[in-house]
Amino acid sequence: MSERSELWTPPADVRDRSRIGDYLRWLRAHRGLDFAGYADLWQWSVDDLPGFWGSIWDYFEIVAYDQPSAVLESAVMPGARWFPGATLNYAEHVLRMPGLAPDDPVVLAYSQTRAPVTLTKADLREQVRRVRAGLRRLGVGRGDRVAAYAPNIPETYVLMLAAASLGATFSSCAPEFGTRSVVDRWRQIEPSVLVAVDGYRYGDKAIDRRAEVAAIREALPSLRHTVTLPYLHTEGDWAELARETDEELAFEPVPFDHPLYVLYSSGTTGLPKPIVHGHGGILVEHVKMLALHHDLGPGDRFFWFTTTGWMMWNFLASGPAVGAAIVLFDGNPGHPDLGALWRMAEEAGVTYFGTSAPFLLACRKAGVTPRAGGTLRGVGSTGAPLPPEGFAWVYEAVSPTVQLQSLSGGTDVCTGFVGGVPLVPVYEGELSCRCLGARVEAFDPAGRPLIGELGELVITAPMPSMPVGFWGDTDGSRYREAYFDVFPGVWRHGDWITISERGTCVITGRSDATLNRGGVRLGTAEFYSVVEGLDEVVDSVVVHIDGDDQGELLLFVVLAGDRQLDDGLRARIARELRTALSPRHVPDEIHQVRAVPRTLSAKKLEVPVKRILTGTPIQQAAATGALANPESLEEFRRFARKH
Repeated sequence: MSERSELWTPPADVRDRSRIGDYLRWLRAHRGLDFAGYADLWQWSVDDLPGFWGSIWDYFEIVAYDQPSAVLESAVMPGARWFPGATLNYAEHVLRMPGLAPDDPVVLAYSQTRAPVTLTKADLREQVRRVRAGLRRLGVGRGDRVAAYAPNIPETYVLMLAAASLGATFSSCAPEFGTRSVVDRWRQIEPSVLVAVDGYRYGDKAIDRRAEVAAIREALPSLRHTVTLPYLHTEGDWAELARETDEELAFEPVPFDHPLYVLYSSGTTGLPKPIVHGHGGILVEHVKMLALHHDLGPGDRFFWFTTTGWMMWNFLASGPAVGAAIVLFDGNPGHPDLGALWRMAEEAGVTYFGTSAPFLLACRKAGVTPRAGGTLRGVGSTGAPLPPEGFAWVYEAVSPTVQLQSLSGGTDVCTGFVGGVPLVPVYEGELSCRCLGARVEAFDPAGRPLIGELGELVITAPMPSMPVGFWGDTDGSRYREAYFDVFPGVWRHGDWITISERGTCVITGRSDATLNRGGVRLGTAEFYSVVEGLDEVVDSVVVHIDGDDQGELLLFVVLAGDRQLDDGLRARIARELRTALSPRHVPDEIHQVRAVPRTLSAKKLEVPVKRILTGTPIQQAAATGALANPESLEEFRRFARKH
């Protein structure tokens, strides 16, 4: 990994200008600790968990009603107990908005359904106050579940904070989710109140959702109230929920691990796992990441392209807790062209632009050159590994001076545990560092740590934002099986990772989608990087079918325009893979398909494709409601029948 080129170098005065520099000065003054560089700081943060997380609590001045009796009661996994005895409220910390004046903008919302909306610090607190009172009128209190079938708009954000302020538990699904997909999620948590939009615009297309909302209501007997949010049409009762009231804004003190919201695994195979996150764990993890890793604070405008069905929405939502304003977008990111979000970012004065690796690669492929304005300091990429050419495109087409942070983590921890930090360089194709307090290691099959070699991504010490549990999993068996069944007492994440001598990381795809050729494990990410680097190839999916000798490696490609796959292109793909990777990477067969199945958050579905190709019926291989394009599975079923 050492020969990769350095694309960004921390400025000489980085410690004077960054929030992590300020934190290092604070550690020296208040804890007598001095660190030469990031590597030492990281090592301390994972060796002395109570020391590190106690410093985060104090440095960010976490407000507790009851003080904790310890930082970490027991470091065992699963079952670590953080800040026992503490009571606090997540919403109170977000609504502190440190460093912002009452009339400073804190939410800037752009949409293809309506005109832009801006909320100041005072506006946001006022709206949460009203909606909180409205929820109380509907009988919502501590422990109740409030569900939102709504896009990434200010009302959804206000609703989440209002529910959290009451100690209620929030859950959102993006309105592009189909009925079955929503019901599979919410039937598990039994919400008492549903707030739903009547429809939305995606690009220039109006999409009515009233029939879906009716079907969802019908399928959830636990619902006592449904509030319609007029977004596409004009009728609804959101205004009644948010009406004027003289009830004061207050915050219910709840235990550190009280359920804040429920997120869901993609649910591509079987029922989505209802992952419960707690008030305190999310709070300390997010302030650490947003301030110390992303360097966000007052004066920043933080954007991440996400829907309310992806954990990056919940991550974005914490921005004001470190004094950063957040920028929301609802609509089609490719309308009228792939430059739309970059233009919006310039108009909004975005300082940190977050998106997915597939979006950056699509921009590169389309020849977009945003040439970001002077405000942009950081670009974030997640959702899939970003290959070297994605890094190169950002520095050539967006800006030579931004810090690009490729981030990996997930819904399970609602954060990134591998990413970037202002103190270390950015190398092409590499994630810059392991995040503070996240003891990420690469394990061989026997559970031994590896450096410079491909291994299973594991976390060998607890993190506060690990789930409180899965909803309804009373004995914790589903939770243990999800993360702890391979290496006892160690969290196995399900990705392949290589950690270099210098502390950088490369993630090469899901370990459950591994291509195993003659005993050599091949990650899928590098594969896609080569294949989709060809102008003719728009998208691809590769699977390995076990069998005699080496098994069979099958590659499926989506081609640009009306291009047809012929022997010439097949030979070129094979040649590129052989040259760039190895002869083992050359597929046994290459076939053309109309589309690659993807989840609603744009992740490729290698495992369900493999299942269908080995004869599993579509209904058992994948939960089609969780897919952006469920019809794409049919082609693989036909292929399996023919072959």
